[in-house]
Amino acid sequence: MRCPICQIRPAKRKCPARGDAICAVCCGTKRLVEIRCPSDCGYLASARQHPPAVVQRQQQHDIALLLPVMNELTERQYQFFLLFQSVVVRHRNDPLRPLLDADVSVATASVASTLETASRGVIYEHSTTGVNAQELGAELKRVFGEVTGQMEGPRSPLERDAAKALRAIEEAARGVGKIVGDEREGFLSLARRVMKPSQSSAGHDEKPVDTPGSGLIIVP
Repeated sequence: MRCPICQIRPAKRKCPARGDAICAVCCGTKRLVEIRCPSDCGYLASARQHPPAVVQRQQQHDIALLLPVMNELTERQYQFFLLFQSVVVRHRNDPLRPLLDADVSVATASVASTLETASRGVIYEHSTTGVNAQELGAELKRVFGEVTGQMEGPRSPLERDAAKALRAIEEAARGVGKIVGDEREGFLSLARRVMKPSQSSAGHDEKPVDTPGSGLIIVP
């Protein structure tokens, strides 16, 4: 019996998420990316304890692609980067209107411009075109508002830091696809691989503020 996913290799692994058998390669490469593996899956547990060399190389490659846009970020900007990237990864993806890297770059650029303007004391909403970019931009602004609503002090530094993080994501969304040879979803595929269901920055001395629904912590 051939694997129902690749239609090439023998299906030898029982997949609890799908309810059928798939091949070892599809199990290893599509795990938690295209297949929603349950936490009690034996193959998932084994992979977390002993990730294969190919997965380790993929992780190292993904991080290397993101490092150029993250190197100049401060700790708080990096936390905003993780927060906004988690919003991008969780954003509803309609098969009939798929979210693309171009949508991410347009949305993050628009929201970054709005925050940069606000940090200078001018309230101006930078608009964007495209339904996907508009919806993602609205979600990014909503999450930023929820996070900063819990934090004390002036908003301008937060707006500047959030804008810096959004610019980093914009740069990655524009550049990663060209490097990996997939300008439609190269960045999104990478982001979905590297982002975990929950991110945390435990270990800071400052009082943290939990971000709504993300598992992230922004340090004031």
